[in-house]
Amino acid sequence: MRTLRERILMEKKTKLYLIGYAIVVFITPVFLGNNYHLMVLNVAAVNIIVVLGLNLLMGYAGQISLGHAAFFGLGAYLSGILTTTCGFPPWPTILLSILVTGGVAYAIGIPTLKLEGHYLVMATLGFNVIVYIVMIQFDRVTGGPSGFPGIPHLRIGGFVFNSDRRMYYLLWSISMGVLLLSLNLIRSRVGRAMAALSHNEVAAMCSGIDTEKYKIGIFVMSAMLASLAGSFYAHYITFISPGTFSIFFSLQLVTMVLVGGMGSLWGSVFGALLLTVLPEWLHGVKEYNVLIYGLVLMIVLVFFPRGLFPGILQILDKRKVVTLAEFARPGKEAP
Repeated sequence: MRTLRERILMEKKTKLYLIGYAIVVFITPVFLGNNYHLMVLNVAAVNIIVVLGLNLLMGYAGQISLGHAAFFGLGAYLSGILTTTCGFPPWPTILLSILVTGGVAYAIGIPTLKLEGHYLVMATLGFNVIVYIVMIQFDRVTGGPSGFPGIPHLRIGGFVFNSDRRMYYLLWSISMGVLLLSLNLIRSRVGRAMAALSHNEVAAMCSGIDTEKYKIGIFVMSAMLASLAGSFYAHYITFISPGTFSIFFSLQLVTMVLVGGMGSLWGSVFGALLLTVLPEWLHGVKEYNVLIYGLVLMIVLVFFPRGLFPGILQILDKRKVVTLAEFARPGKEAP
């Protein structure tokens, strides 16, 4: 158990990290004159929202999902279809899409989360496949394989988010808000219950924790965050197609969680940003980009099993300890 002093120091450190993170985020566009780079970072912000929710489910609640691309797609298609075909206003439609996706997650979560291990993985995978097939087959509504175009940009009064720079500040503000919400959640009573659940579900149940309620609750919350990201993605790109929400994207999301570090929210930000930007960096070596991408993932998963971000922090801590030990020798002065 941490002492009160340690908790206060940790909270102060977290606030400093958040302030530094916000400063870096908001000054970055000043150094980027290319809209393409802004677009890549905007997609990274969308992925961060999804990965934060997925890490809460995997890293803190001890559950796994290979169906989050489906929730991401539900948010995108619901928001796109209702605003374009039905003429609904975008902002209330985003909220409606989140609530509908949450209801769907609750309906499938009750039977699905009773499963464990690879059975749970296969159940969430099956849900993703079903949603993907629906997106393709209901072409009169969804546009089918050709996609769904013409989704309107978001606006607040007369201010339209119709450029990469404007969407950059909106998307990264939302992603930072989700990060702050997640950090507060894991420090709350709910977060402590989730931590107990991830370590030992039977022990948590014997301690009086309603494990089923918490598992379903975090699953629904994770799906709603994915839906939120999907809605913003649809109004940013203004075109969506089923290929974006396939099982391969679900696998990519899980990989982002694993690379960043399960149980590390800052790692989620790092993992989502790295694996969104990395393919763009590898465009210069088109013949070997898949090979290099796979090699990077293999190195991370083999040598940093806890995740790349926690692994880097651990290396830095060890170097700090070694440096202090060197100065602690006779004849040396501590820094």
